[in-house]
Amino acid sequence: MATDYSFDVVSKIDQQELDNALNQTRKEIMGRFDFKNSKTSIENTDKEITIISDDELKMKNVLDTLQAKLIKRGISIKAFDWGKDEPAASDTVRRIIKIQSGIPKDKCKPIIEKIKASKLKVNSQIQGEQIRISGKDKDDLQKAQQLLRDMDYEVPLQFDNYR
Repeated sequence: MATDYSFDVVSKIDQQELDNALNQTRKEIMGRFDFKNSKTSIENTDKEITIISDDELKMKNVLDTLQAKLIKRGISIKAFDWGKDEPAASDTVRRIIKIQSGIPKDKCKPIIEKIKASKLKVNSQIQGEQIRISGKDKDDLQKAQQLLRDMDYEVPLQFDNYR
């Protein structure tokens, strides 16, 4: 029997759910009357989403639709850096939305400080773009998870690899 238990705190999104949300947004945009004969398009890679539209009003409508689809699919909108509108070719507007994956090192430190300040008997350490929390008592690990769930953090946090 293991004497130490652990779990990882990660920040990731389900790529398949993201693809589904983007496809639903594309389908809804194609069917809307106010987007008829529009130059609106949504392209994506693993790291970013690029939206091109005719003007800022249509861009706002696309973003509202996309955010609604993301929330409906269980993807936190905190997982994205929404960027700003910028002019593009042929009098269109472009917005590049970056997909944030992993917890950056500078954002790991407040999480570790919060865990240490709670006086729980757990150890926390940064491992790449995730945090490993370990301890001898499963109850302390569950309290640490609840502490992190209650924390309103700037990136979405998930718990993985519970042993």
